[in-house]
Amino acid sequence: MSGPVIGEDGVARCPWAAAPGVMREYHDTEWGVRVRGESAVFERLTLEAFQSGLSWSTILNKRPAFREVFDGFDVDKIAAYDDTKRESLLADARIVRNRLKINATITNARATIELRPEVGGEAGLEELVWSFRPERSPAPESSDQVQATSKESTALSKELKRRGFVFVGPTTMHALMEAIGIVDPHLAGCHRRGSGQ
Repeated sequence: MSGPVIGEDGVARCPWAAAPGVMREYHDTEWGVRVRGESAVFERLTLEAFQSGLSWSTILNKRPAFREVFDGFDVDKIAAYDDTKRESLLADARIVRNRLKINATITNARATIELRPEVGGEAGLEELVWSFRPERSPAPESSDQVQATSKESTALSKELKRRGFVFVGPTTMHALMEAIGIVDPHLAGCHRRGSGQ
């Protein structure tokens, strides 16, 4: 059982952010903070998919390159990628070179466009994802109380798959919901608890 850890700076944080570095910076400035806009939500969805099976620090360290090669996560540009662009992404050692995940990013960009009201969708990606916000955020006191999925993340996963998205399983969607502030992911006692909205 591991509750918040007091860092060398005297600040209580979730255990995975105890040491200085990229993980702490992400924890203190982004994790659990509301994200707005299609490309910003799409970026987080994409990075969570790429993270599957890897450490989050790996993704954070490669994030500048991800942003560069995926055109700032501009959904329209990604949806138009051709085979030449796919091969260039697979050859770029600065990102995670996984063909299935790269193809998923393109597939998901196209599915995101289909969600837009102006092309016949009922709601855009941001609105759809946020519609699965639970009535109450969990409030774990220790790491062993942290959930990997929820009924809401399972329902979101199912709905996105129905709409043509891939690499959006319940665990990945729960991580997305934490990342963009749909739920407050911080442990009770962490200095960031309650700061996301």
